[in-house]
Amino acid sequence: MQTSRVSEVFKAFLLLGLTSFGGPVAHLGYFRTEFVARRKWLSESAYADLVALCQFLPGPASSQVGFALGLMRAGPWGAAMAWLAFTLPSAIVLVLFAFGAAVLDGPIASGIIHGLKVVAVAIVAHAVWGMARNLCPDNTRAGIALAAVFAVVFISGPLGQVAAIVLGGLAGLALCRGVAAAAADSEALHFPVSRQVGIIALGLFGGLLVLLPLLAGMAVWLDITDAFYRSGALVFGGGHVVLPLLEAEVVQSGWVSADEFLTGYGAAQAIPGPLFTFSAYLGALIPAGGSLLAATLALLAIFLPGFLLLVGVLPFWNRFRQWQSAQALMRGANAAVVGILGAALFDPVWTSAILGPHEFALALTGFLLLTVWKLPAWAVVIVVALGGVLIAP
Repeated sequence: MQTSRVSEVFKAFLLLGLTSFGGPVAHLGYFRTEFVARRKWLSESAYADLVALCQFLPGPASSQVGFALGLMRAGPWGAAMAWLAFTLPSAIVLVLFAFGAAVLDGPIASGIIHGLKVVAVAIVAHAVWGMARNLCPDNTRAGIALAAVFAVVFISGPLGQVAAIVLGGLAGLALCRGVAAAAADSEALHFPVSRQVGIIALGLFGGLLVLLPLLAGMAVWLDITDAFYRSGALVFGGGHVVLPLLEAEVVQSGWVSADEFLTGYGAAQAIPGPLFTFSAYLGALIPAGGSLLAATLALLAIFLPGFLLLVGVLPFWNRFRQWQSAQALMRGANAAVVGILGAALFDPVWTSAILGPHEFALALTGFLLLTVWKLPAWAVVIVVALGGVLIAP
């Protein structure tokens, strides 16, 4: 029975991994349709609670929801198969793209690559626009988002991201209690995770976060693990918000050039599945990393902290979610995410891709295709990439 359930989980998530375009918010919509409405694995209220938990924790929210759904349906093997099936298709495509991008040459290829960098502006701008409307619906949370922008601007690197989230959560705790929704009568979530396992997972999360920086420098594989683990551990909001953290780790360190970084980020928009698979592309480009081995290591390292935190929190979540203070804290942290993404829209996305009026017009076209004509992200990537050929010198 358990084996059939594991197989069921793998097949369901593989189909989603091949077809789920549109980013983390769209993925959550796909999951709801498949597992709440069609398969009825859990109720609407239970699913809403699970999404709220994963949005609150650092890491890729949609992948964490998928991991939890697999865990709930078929235990640890179900969780592993849910992640593998949902992640592998896009990871394979991006690694192949990394190997091919290094040998691309000629005006047409250069134009496509430039178009992929420009489309990143449209994608991130669209994400900021949508998240601002949903997560900053009042003056208080708009102010928290603005404060987060200043925190990121004045405190560069990953530390600025963490400071913005912490300050946003504290501000939410103080100012957003009035809008916090009570969760007392929501359906409890039940997962096959004991308190002991939860405590071990939390210990591993914290231990690796402290130990890996101390071991970095001893071997390339430890450097790669440290950089991508830290990025996965410190990012709130998942998806696009990991962009500035990864940029700080791989571009500022000299592993990957800014052009290679934005080219891969643009390509990641054209494929289904989680955006965190962008890490596999970056790992494949790291010198002396062994290419495929480094890509695999980067992919595992960036997902691991989010999953450890999720497993660690699940046994305690039902009690925590009833606290009004927790609801207020989550609203402040989510508003700060909007500010972080807004800052990333300018640097490095805008400053690296928009070199003149032609690039601006192309990026604006992509933004309007997303917001007004409601085209899927993969279609906009194709249009803007081809536009890059037209504007190429």
